[in-house]
Amino acid sequence: MVTAHPRSTVAVVGAGAAGALVAVQLCEAAARRRTPLDLLLIDPAAEAGRGTAYATEVPEHRLNVPVGGMSCYPDDPGHFLRWLCRHGESAVGATDFASRYRFGSYLADTLGRAIITAHGTVAVRRLRTRATRCTEAAGGRVTLALADGGTVTADSVVLATGPAAGGAGWAPAGLTASERFVGRPWAPGALDAVGEHDDVLLVGTGLTAVDLALVLDRPGRTVHAVSRSGLLPRPHAVAPLPPVPPPPGLEDLPLDRLRTALRRHFAACLRDHGDWRPALDGLRPRIAGLWQGLGDEERAEFLGRDATRWNVHRHRMAPATAETVARLRSARRLLVHAGRISSATPTAEGGLAVGLADGRELRVAWVVDCTGPGLRAEGTGDPLWSGLLADGLAVPGPLGIGVATDAGRLLDARGRAGHRLYTLGSPRRGELWETTAIPEIRAQAKEVAEAVLAPLTPAHRATRRRPTDQFGLPLSTHAAAASSFRSGLGRVVTVRAKAAEAFTRATELDPGFALGHAALALLGHESGADVDVARELADAQRSVQERGDERERSFVDVVTRRVASHAATGAGADRDGDTALIDHLDRYPGDAFALSIAVPTIAFAGVGDLDGTLAQRLVERTAPAYDGHWFHTSLLAFLRQEQGRVDEAGALARVALAAEPASGHAVHALAHVHYESGDHRVGRDWLDGWIGGQGRGAVHRAHFSWHVALHELALDDAAAVRRRWHAQLAPRQVSGVRALVDSGSLLWRAHMSRNWTGRVPVDGVLDAVSRDLIERPATAFTALHGAVALTAAGDLPALRRLRTHAAGADAVQREVVVPLCRALEAVLEERWTVAVRELRDLLPSLRRVGGSAAQREVVEETLLYALVRGGQSDAARGLLQERLDRRESPLDRRRLVDLDDLVPVAGRSAERGSGTAGGTGAPDLAELAVVRG
Repeated sequence: MVTAHPRSTVAVVGAGAAGALVAVQLCEAAARRRTPLDLLLIDPAAEAGRGTAYATEVPEHRLNVPVGGMSCYPDDPGHFLRWLCRHGESAVGATDFASRYRFGSYLADTLGRAIITAHGTVAVRRLRTRATRCTEAAGGRVTLALADGGTVTADSVVLATGPAAGGAGWAPAGLTASERFVGRPWAPGALDAVGEHDDVLLVGTGLTAVDLALVLDRPGRTVHAVSRSGLLPRPHAVAPLPPVPPPPGLEDLPLDRLRTALRRHFAACLRDHGDWRPALDGLRPRIAGLWQGLGDEERAEFLGRDATRWNVHRHRMAPATAETVARLRSARRLLVHAGRISSATPTAEGGLAVGLADGRELRVAWVVDCTGPGLRAEGTGDPLWSGLLADGLAVPGPLGIGVATDAGRLLDARGRAGHRLYTLGSPRRGELWETTAIPEIRAQAKEVAEAVLAPLTPAHRATRRRPTDQFGLPLSTHAAAASSFRSGLGRVVTVRAKAAEAFTRATELDPGFALGHAALALLGHESGADVDVARELADAQRSVQERGDERERSFVDVVTRRVASHAATGAGADRDGDTALIDHLDRYPGDAFALSIAVPTIAFAGVGDLDGTLAQRLVERTAPAYDGHWFHTSLLAFLRQEQGRVDEAGALARVALAAEPASGHAVHALAHVHYESGDHRVGRDWLDGWIGGQGRGAVHRAHFSWHVALHELALDDAAAVRRRWHAQLAPRQVSGVRALVDSGSLLWRAHMSRNWTGRVPVDGVLDAVSRDLIERPATAFTALHGAVALTAAGDLPALRRLRTHAAGADAVQREVVVPLCRALEAVLEERWTVAVRELRDLLPSLRRVGGSAAQREVVEETLLYALVRGGQSDAARGLLQERLDRRESPLDRRRLVDLDDLVPVAGRSAERGSGTAGGTGAPDLAELAVVRG
């Protein structure tokens, strides 16, 4: 029995960005650990996640951090970017600047999804009110008094209240007493009374002033902005460079030497890269350490001497915002002044005459406080923080800035973190300095969530027998999630559809089930399943550290490396993932999922197979762990046919199918056996029947249809090929890589063999595939089929672009795909001698692209086509005879007869014909440079 643990209550005060980020981390971490939790979100706002910063609906109000830096998750930096792409902004990039309102929508949506994920483990309740007092309660708990008169008692409280109000201590009495002074510009309706042609003075020249200048700009209105420095935030670079890390040892320097070292660092970056920004961006991870290395006197000196210039360079404007501000200044609709306000008196017109310390006077209708939040914890007017400080449950931080904490846990008047009170973001500014931007807050949110949950999660759960998969390997989850995982794994090993749905159900039942997340990441990465690969991978990595055995950690590492290595470029980029997979199978040979990944029969990319024996060794080495199980027998059958041991492969495939008629691997092996044996009628009829029966649920059904079409091609049955295409292989039936690999190659083979006369509908195939997949493929196997489809379409420019991509890709693309593209370019340009030479030289190394011999045979078919078109009849006859010696083919026998019956056309060059024909954009075999004798 597992001991039931009581539910704990955690209250998060504030549901803006910081509160939403904490709530997301609490929901997801509690769900992963199966820690029962009642979560209270206390905030009067209508929608969680927006706060003041992200409630603005003004489209010109943009984030001042690029999209790539605004993810909710520190371990998944692309999450916000992917969210934007899924929500109508497919063209956005990591260096773009989204609107602030859009980011608020993202926060709200991410929180909503986290709440749904945690349903059943975490109960979330919104309280639309404010917390006004925090006091100690019995048993180390905390009681919060609410503005609506209620109270709540919690085991832990997270104070995510955001920046403290700055106050207007800088303002003369004549200004603060005026009705023309707007002290809270973001309050609802604060600027409604500003007339259409009223001039306005903004006090402050930071990002708040910039945003309000955009809001207030009108023809006929002048907006003034004043601050002691008169400096506006610097703009971000339009095309930012990567961060440049600072030199080591800065944390040990006193302020004067630190200042000198940083000036040199910025100057060197400007000299070497033409921009100072990368130096400052590279400094960001070390800012907290530098601040903490200074004494109080040095910190005070920094605030008085350096803080302003630091802020204008550190907190920058989006490039589009900076351009707008520049236009306003050029048009003199925005005037920026350096100075200090010394007086304010009413004017006869009803406005204000604002005097500056240097004697200048600005006559405006309104004055708006844009000085931003204050630094000090005391005197903010917030009753919650005032009470905490008065009761000694919190104390001011260094120099009175913010409050003192121990890794986010509030220190009391005696210097202890005795109560379970936490905070993050702006209240920690005194100890961290830079703590108000999302990249810092999200890391603190994760840290706080871990600290809150640590005492609530039992260190040692009661021992119990874990459920297993169908191959006997234990699973770190409960029985219901294990059942869904077994269903998904069963679909993987039989090559059937809906595996991703089963794994998704497993993770819904147990959000902390690492193998379920890893399986989804793998299916998304290698099979195109509709999942967020990076999100699932990050969930797998977090979950397996909290709850996973050595095999599960190894499997998650394999998936992580495969995703990373396939995304990398350069020599050996894929080998890291392959090596990790092989090592995993050495330790855990009975891991059927891992073996499915490693052996490339149909579903996955497989391991690199440069010598043609690696996959075979893997299958043979893992055989003792399966003891003749039909899954392993299916893989062995496929490998035996690749070795040319066709009879043995057929026998093994039939044994496997007798045990599991739905085994896609065994069906695939037997399809190849029939083809390589020349049993085309038997193979066609058997496979066609399986597709209509057991194969209805096959995930790669189109590939099995392609195999039937190969038999029909070999039987020289043009009408059957057309019917098969329209019924099972046309773009409305197939999409993505399957359309490219199966449908595209079939059309080219049918065209070359005269089983498809007239225009082949390859344009529809290309439209069903992303352009990146065709012209910038990740693998040589995909590149080969992209080249074939582009040749069928007669698209010479695209074929050349593919060759350029392959020349900068991995070794197999450089050494195999590049010459293939050159050969196919020669085919399109009817340079037959060149095409024949290139294709013939390529055949011995073609195995390196992967796939099966039947798939790679399209290149040999193209060689035969080039030989015939180039008038090299004897060579074509020899190649046909070699093929017939391998297997029977009515198509090849007809081609042999045609060669014997054809004579050259007088006056026609064998090296270069008269152009393309048949409306395909590619040479048509129906217009051979020969006529029947």
